[in-house]
Amino acid sequence: MSRRNAEGASGVSTAAVFGEVLKHFREAAGLTQEGLAARIPCDRSHVARVEAGTRVPQDTFAKTCDELLGTGGVLARLWGRIDWYPQVEHPDWFERRARMDAEAVAIRAYQTQVVPGLLQTPAYATALFARRLADPAEVEERVRARLSRQQRFYGDGGPYYLVVLDEVCLRHVVGGPAVMRDQCAHLLTVGRLPNIRIQVVPLSRPDIDRPDTSLSLIELPDGERWVYSESLDRGHFSDDPTVFARHSATYDVLRADVLSALESAALISDVMEGYEHHEEPRSERRQLDQEQLQRRQRRRLRRNRPRIPRRRPGPRQQEP
Repeated sequence: MSRRNAEGASGVSTAAVFGEVLKHFREAAGLTQEGLAARIPCDRSHVARVEAGTRVPQDTFAKTCDELLGTGGVLARLWGRIDWYPQVEHPDWFERRARMDAEAVAIRAYQTQVVPGLLQTPAYATALFARRLADPAEVEERVRARLSRQQRFYGDGGPYYLVVLDEVCLRHVVGGPAVMRDQCAHLLTVGRLPNIRIQVVPLSRPDIDRPDTSLSLIELPDGERWVYSESLDRGHFSDDPTVFARHSATYDVLRADVLSALESAALISDVMEGYEHHEEPRSERRQLDQEQLQRRQRRRLRRNRPRIPRRRPGPRQQEP
């Protein structure tokens, strides 16, 4: 997949810097691109695109190259320091939102259908991207970029991220029960971070006034405040103070009406247990179903069995 050339004053993208360092160590080891690819193993074109800065590599790729080229871990450390998200090409509106996430000091969000990108697991993100992207390599790059975007929110001193999820986000199965189980576990883990709070709007509360669409209230370091929402194929931004104030008031009432963070964690745990039940080994489920069927059949036979009246002994006669 192509990337947007995120050039700065140096005129070189961070992906290109990684590629130059890889090329330096490869040539120092006396290997061609084809020779390195054969040892990894992967396609020569993959090595060529990473070196050219047009392919976002996996962290495992960097670690493998470190071992093969004897770099002392330089590539893995460099990979971890690069924000790969700007290297992936997105529609302009989404790129603008990504830049906001990279600068925001606080985000308050409401999500209607799926878990927001900043809280997704790798497997969940992969399943989502795979629905609309045919190229597995492109899916992989998008996922890597999304995980990179999450880093500043999970690190020490990360920006505040307050999220209200409609319960539909937990019930809408993406990637299968195992993926959903792990996604729920991830929500419970990150929800304990000091800068992140996750609350849920339960389906049992139709009286709660929900926004009509997912939205984010974004505060930037310079005091700018933006409302962001998405329609089917585009994002919408507004920095109108009146619009921000109106949606902010609606959001604050919503947070007050929904489950608390602790109550939400309990609901997420219950949903996760439901997915764990779905993941029972198939043989165990068949055995349990068979046992239940046999018990029902035995009860039915007992109910339908003809009753034969028993002769009860009369009063015992006393002997004369």
